[in-house]
Amino acid sequence: MHLDDNGYKVYWSNGCQITEPHDKGIAKCIAENQAPWEGFYDSIDTQLGSSLISDPTGAVDRAYFAAISERFCWHREANKESRTKIVFTPMHGVGKVWAEKAFDAFNLPMWIGVEAQLEPHPDFPTVPFPNPEEGQGALKLAMETASKAGARVIIANDPDSDRCAAAELQESGEWKIFTGNEIGILFAAWIWEHYRTAHPDVEPSKCVMLNTTVSSKMLASMAEHEGFKYEETLTGFKWLGNKADQLIKEGYHFLYAFEEAIGYMIGDISLDKDGIRAAPVFAEMASTLNNKGMSVTQYLYELYAKYGYHATQNKYFFCNDPAVMQAIFTRMRNGGQYFPAAGPFKIQHIRDLTTGYDSRVEGGKPVLPVSTSTHMITFYFENGTVATLRGSGTEPKLKYYCELAGKQQSGSDSGDSGSGSGEAERAAVRKELNDVVQAIIADFLQPQANGLLPP
Repeated sequence: MHLDDNGYKVYWSNGCQITEPHDKGIAKCIAENQAPWEGFYDSIDTQLGSSLISDPTGAVDRAYFAAISERFCWHREANKESRTKIVFTPMHGVGKVWAEKAFDAFNLPMWIGVEAQLEPHPDFPTVPFPNPEEGQGALKLAMETASKAGARVIIANDPDSDRCAAAELQESGEWKIFTGNEIGILFAAWIWEHYRTAHPDVEPSKCVMLNTTVSSKMLASMAEHEGFKYEETLTGFKWLGNKADQLIKEGYHFLYAFEEAIGYMIGDISLDKDGIRAAPVFAEMASTLNNKGMSVTQYLYELYAKYGYHATQNKYFFCNDPAVMQAIFTRMRNGGQYFPAAGPFKIQHIRDLTTGYDSRVEGGKPVLPVSTSTHMITFYFENGTVATLRGSGTEPKLKYYCELAGKQQSGSDSGDSGSGSGEAERAAVRKELNDVVQAIIADFLQPQANGLLPP
């Protein structure tokens, strides 16, 4: 990681990132033990040579890749004959070796690497910002590599390899960079289809998938259609992981969880997002679909036809003054008399996870945890739009996540670009959502008056 981003995650005994009250307890212990123990540094070499210390990396490595191969590789024999060329980049991070092992575990032909980005480098010299979620800028070298190699699929990990992005070349010659929500739904459908085939005797109602409250509710539509259990959590995999752990202990078969920020937790091998096991699953999906004469994009349109198209707009403004952030959310709360509309679009319900209010629930108390340390308000509009506005906990950003679901379509489209009859319906949904978003920005955020800057 870049020196400005150095940090670490802390996990509890259940293998999940810590939540309250463990975080406060650990912080208290750290504060009470600021000075190293006497003689600690002198004894490091002695400790490392002790028979009580072992390096489990090799054993964990073998067990991990055996597990993902056994549980999530569904087309092993076909994989070795795959003609789908895939470009991979670890974005100057640690993923190269592990992505190689992951493709080997799935019996997939080895990916084509972006040479300039394969080895770890703390300054990330070839990208302005080393996050594949940033899109064209971050994937520029990968697209150039793919063009030279004749590859139609790109897979990218972020530097610490816990996130996974993907893109596919369209018939038009343009690249479609899948959003985190699109990849999330693709994985959900792929996993569900193959789990049901492998476990036909398991009741769908005993299976569960999760995502965060700012991620696409197309997963909820899928759950309603297929009969499996769906739940949402607060943003972040500390919440998704702990919720999965809870549901597993309650007897559910946990299959999958995702967040819109290209984070995916496939199965319960580890209860956190993992870009390494996501990469070969996406590669196998693309290869299998290609063998059937179908692109990943076409598969996505089939899912829209089956479960309904869900348009999303997830963006942010820079807000460098905490006082301005506070003032914006205070104005939206309006002393508890929340605004009834944004422009011409009427608001039906409001959930405020900062103050602890949800008008949809009897008694007004939210189901999700409440935190006074961060701002987070969700508006439910009469036209079906759901818009969540929140302050980032790590960056000077005011983020908004907006979604509007269309109707299920009677048929699928032809062509990668979705140029069939369903595209007109999708375009109408996108336009209506954009109109709501612009009203929210104008009425609630007021960027010019508040000095908010676009990315």
